[in-house]
Amino acid sequence: MITTDGKVATPATRLARRPTPWRKVTRVAIVYVFLGLGTLISLVPLYWLVLTSLRSSGAEFTYPPEWFPSSLHPENYVRVFDRAPLARYALNSTIITVLATLGTLVTGSLAAYGFARLRFWGRDFWFTLTLATLMLPGWVTLIPTYLMFRELGWVNTLRPLIVPYWFGGGAFYIFLMRQFFLTLPVEMEDAARVDGAGPFRLYAQIIMPLSGSALASVSVFSFISHWNDFLGPLIYTIKPEQRTLALGLRFFADQNASQFNFIMAASGLMLVPVLILFFVANKYFVKGIATSGLAGR
Repeated sequence: MITTDGKVATPATRLARRPTPWRKVTRVAIVYVFLGLGTLISLVPLYWLVLTSLRSSGAEFTYPPEWFPSSLHPENYVRVFDRAPLARYALNSTIITVLATLGTLVTGSLAAYGFARLRFWGRDFWFTLTLATLMLPGWVTLIPTYLMFRELGWVNTLRPLIVPYWFGGGAFYIFLMRQFFLTLPVEMEDAARVDGAGPFRLYAQIIMPLSGSALASVSVFSFISHWNDFLGPLIYTIKPEQRTLALGLRFFADQNASQFNFIMAASGLMLVPVLILFFVANKYFVKGIATSGLAGR
């Protein structure tokens, strides 16, 4: 073997060029140190939220800040329910999030399966048109959508926040699942067709059981989007008992503007379902994103 400087590379020289074990260990240690520092920095806001929620009223203004206070008040998480109907807000958010996410998974996967596996006239055109809707800002369709729901008599109900997601779920989710479906081998589908399986049976018994990671990714994205949605409930709901947790938290913050411990406690309660979902579905979420990104036409 000839090296870049024109010399013959002997086994001794090749061994000398290899990084020694302590160099590898040093590199790995440096990488983990930087990753650890980045993780700590990103966790500081979350730690401060939890810490503030456990303080007594006014203690959050102590200077210099106390990073490890001597007294904590976990009862703040119970007292926030006496100050606002957070349980009702959480129930509304749960209903909207679960039903909208379910609609996204069912109808979005059907649309993605059609674009990925079925052959019909204008398939590529319709898929391109679907992707083109991603370029439209939500503000452009806000007023026409509101007028349409007003004519249907759906304003001041939860239906505008649920029903539209049972018609495809959104272009981004269709694209994500379609890209994943393209990575699945077609041999099993061909074998099932020989046995007389139709498109819906192929979708239900072959495609969907193999798409757990993609469905988990879509579920996480959809759950976070609907759970944290503020604008939709603000526009379409009027009655206080129809408020979601994101919207109700805004009114709660206005009513308790000087008591940041209760505001942070309510905010922490809103974060719990998102954190639980992410940690439970993290493995499938990462796998689904990675696989979908590698797919091609």
